Amino acid sequence: MSTWGLVARLPLQVDGYRLERLDTPIVSGRVRSTTVFALRGQGHEGLGEDVTYDNEDHDALHSAQPEWALAGNWTLESFSDQLGALELFPAAPPGAAAYRNYRRWGLESAALDLALRQAGLALHEALGRRAEPVNFVVSVRLPEPPTLELIDARLARQPKLRFKLDPTASWDAELIGELAARGIVATADLKGHYVGTVVDNAPNPELYGLIAELLPDAWIEDPGLGPETDAVLAEHRDRITWDAPIHSVADVAALPFQPRMLNVKPSRFGTLRALLDFYDYCEAHGIGTYGGGQTELGVGRGQIQYLASLFHPDAPNDVAPSGYNLDPLPDELPGSPLAPAPTAFGFRWG
Repeated sequence: MSTWGLVARLPLQVDGYRLERLDTPIVSGRVRSTTVFALRGQGHEGLGEDVTYDNEDHDALHSAQPEWALAGNWTLESFSDQLGALELFPAAPPGAAAYRNYRRWGLESAALDLALRQAGLALHEALGRRAEPVNFVVSVRLPEPPTLELIDARLARQPKLRFKLDPTASWDAELIGELAARGIVATADLKGHYVGTVVDNAPNPELYGLIAELLPDAWIEDPGLGPETDAVLAEHRDRITWDAPIHSVADVAALPFQPRMLNVKPSRFGTLRALLDFYDYCEAHGIGTYGGGQTELGVGRGQIQYLASLFHPDAPNDVAPSGYNLDPLPDELPGSPLAPAPTAFGFRWG
């Protein structure tokens, strides 16, 4: 049976729902907003988090207070079908097409949490898997011009941390050499597949060459491939991994070559079925996976840590506790790995 098949038929009773907005200052200097969906039924509450990045989309959602047709007796599969028939951005189209998946994931994960609680099961029990300690790395974007202050501040809390970093055109051989000497870079995210965002990073053969040569143990994520960059990265293909282009099994099959490793951000997939089918495909084709986060503020962060614990606990998971994204940093921050912390029932962690 497919992994999705293990949970698709779980009964789900929804009596109503509520929205809760979260707002927190983060290290980029802005206030991050997310929305928690709480589905109610049979005396239980299931939670999920919409990680849409534009705060205006959360403003519109909470102003509209939509009356979605969610109440009823469902299975997880039929509830997902119902979500697909609803307009989840009732006030105005989202700021980016990807946000439709982010909101859908928030509701689907809340439904999974509620169905499991109503069944008296935890996710790992339903999937027949064991929750393992979760290795994590910390994602940091250096300022411009780049300094290592953000890295040093986190190492002061946990000296053995490793990082997922976003190299830009301002990085030079000296900076990259310093990072290499410290041995702290697990993944270099080149962000070559973002368009129209604040993190767009045009393909840069010189930068790619420095990263490939000076950080030989780091995964090279999301390079923008073309004749010039292909020439630089050809002998490093076994280290190339993908994130932004991956929303489905079809996206994996469409890659220019089969990767050894892929970043999996659950919210990018939108539906639970698409995510679990992706995990099955990767396992069948010998493709490793590591978790990715979307600056979750609430229950969503624990949920991606839970998934990492079940499917890729030893990978360089970009699922560090939310405190690592805050400004200012908390005094106490946990180190890697995180001890297994699934709740007794549902789809929650710790």
